Amino acid sequence: MKQKYQFTAFLLFVVAAGAILFVRLYGRGSTAAEDEKLKVVTSFYPIYIAAANVAGDCEGIEVVNLSEPQTGCLHDFTLTPKDMQLLSTADLFLINGGGMETFLEEVALQYPSLAIAETADGLLDGDNAHVWMGIAKYRAQAGAVLDALIGIAGEYQEELKANAAGYDAKLAGLQSQQEELKNAISGSKIISFHEGYEYLAADYGLETVFTLDLDEERQTGAGEVADVINAVKNDGADVIFAEELYGSEMVQTVQREADVKVCFLDTLVRGDYSLDSYINGMQENIDILKNAFIPSGANVSSGK
Repeated sequence: MKQKYQFTAFLLFVVAAGAILFVRLYGRGSTAAEDEKLKVVTSFYPIYIAAANVAGDCEGIEVVNLSEPQTGCLHDFTLTPKDMQLLSTADLFLINGGGMETFLEEVALQYPSLAIAETADGLLDGDNAHVWMGIAKYRAQAGAVLDALIGIAGEYQEELKANAAGYDAKLAGLQSQQEELKNAISGSKIISFHEGYEYLAADYGLETVFTLDLDEERQTGAGEVADVINAVKNDGADVIFAEELYGSEMVQTVQREADVKVCFLDTLVRGDYSLDSYINGMQENIDILKNAFIPSGANVSSGK
């Protein structure tokens, strides 16, 4: 009987040892597979969406976003130890540039050998960094993303180029709608409550008669309210462009004093991580503008 128990104990020991060995080997294999991937870190939402579309299902590239998808613009973003740890594992850091990433100097000092690609390089109008709000400029940004990815992963360039071409075709479809709408509304006067709408206005040939850049830190005074109302009544502004998150209170104040249409437009810095989120958000903006500027029944096509 004693020998029987000893034999059973021996079998259990062998099974347990085998299980531990299997887990260790499997775990090492999984880690090795992950380590073999090139890690691309993006600074915030619109850059992530472009990179995710260009990388697609490429098995050798992993795309990770630094900031949360609901962070919005990065003007006041502060790096955490977790963020720095992520950047320490990156092979490439894709950013917007133009001053959007205020923490960039800190990253460059901490990781001087980290490859950093500014996707908005050469695309800015003045010091306005919100270039993704212009479809043609966002197409150029996606092209810069492609170049940067090929730079670190040239062996996947054919797959990356095919992915980029597919995404660019979708963006070209949006731009085609935009050009058609521009022919109908160019020259109209607007008021802008967000700096990023300047690129949108330029795309449609609109004249911005007054700009008030609103965000969570911005406090408006009675004088600025009066300036907006004057722009409606005296400068002939037809429509206000506003972000609902920060502009709705000002809009309500102005509409009590002046008759003006309002377009609450997506600034495309928040959302889920779906690959078509930029496409869908910009399509919604196009449809909102169409409804605001074009009389019902007018012959302007929709992408929907």
